[in-house]
Amino acid sequence: MAELTVGRLLTSWQLDVPALLLVVALGGLYGWGVRRVRAGGGSWSPGRSAAFAVLGLGAVVVATMSGLAVYDHVLFWPAAVQNILLDLLAPLGLALGDPLRLATEALPEGAAARVRRAMTGRVVRLLTFPLVSTALVLATELTVYFTPYFATALRVGWLHELMYLHLLVVGCLFVVPVLTREETLPAWCTHPVRAALVFLDGVIDAVPGVVVMTHGTLIAGAWYLHHHPAWAPDVRHDQQIGGGAMLSIAELVALPFLLALLFQWARAERVQTAALDRHLDEQLAVVPATAGSAPASGPGPAADRVRPWWETEDNEVAARLRRQHGEK
Repeated sequence: MAELTVGRLLTSWQLDVPALLLVVALGGLYGWGVRRVRAGGGSWSPGRSAAFAVLGLGAVVVATMSGLAVYDHVLFWPAAVQNILLDLLAPLGLALGDPLRLATEALPEGAAARVRRAMTGRVVRLLTFPLVSTALVLATELTVYFTPYFATALRVGWLHELMYLHLLVVGCLFVVPVLTREETLPAWCTHPVRAALVFLDGVIDAVPGVVVMTHGTLIAGAWYLHHHPAWAPDVRHDQQIGGGAMLSIAELVALPFLLALLFQWARAERVQTAALDRHLDEQLAVVPATAGSAPASGPGPAADRVRPWWETEDNEVAARLRRQHGEK
């Protein structure tokens, strides 16, 4: 093969039919869902659509059909970048598009209810349980590189395609439930807990890159030694480059993932505050009638019975009203 340069990396492309069919199917279903929502009078954020198409499906196209795919059989580092794009970046883009919420809003009521039941089923709950899904991502990466899986996939075309799909699905098991607006995670998995889990996941995602970069044994060494081009770096150095690229991309992806979750957390807090303010306004509207309905009497228990309700009840709304009246 011709020597790999930046220009060839950017301009070399090859067709991957299974990957193309997957991208077309996912993009077509997503576009159909957006049209259904808008036709029903609803709205769907263009930003979500762009994230799904450009960052999610775009990462799949780049990983499977760009110069990375052209050179992945003669150099290790393009294959390592492919796998980390499918395992981390593409799932993040797909999750930012919130396909689960789109499905429940676009489908008829009965079909939407079936989707929700499927997402809260026992098997899916187990696979998407935060610690389990994080362990699956780590186990998949280590299995790919430190078993015959990867070396065999280089020789067998259908297994190579299956490896692509395997990495993409496992990556989605963690990211999609964390970022979706559908209730797919346990009740204890609040936004602060999710932020901690995302931070932990970012640390764990760095492990495969570090292990690949420092591993003493060549990964798929027989294959890459046999197909090693004269212009390429030493096979061991090539593996170190691949591990470093995996580590760098994993850390770069962790930052927008955490930022997206923090933005979602802030939005949820604004919605909750607005709902509480509306409730307070409703309560304040009935306070004059409540306070004037019962005449005040002398001191003692009877006087307590005609005090405003916010002075006697112990809840968040009453506490806020007491603070407001104290300021006045």
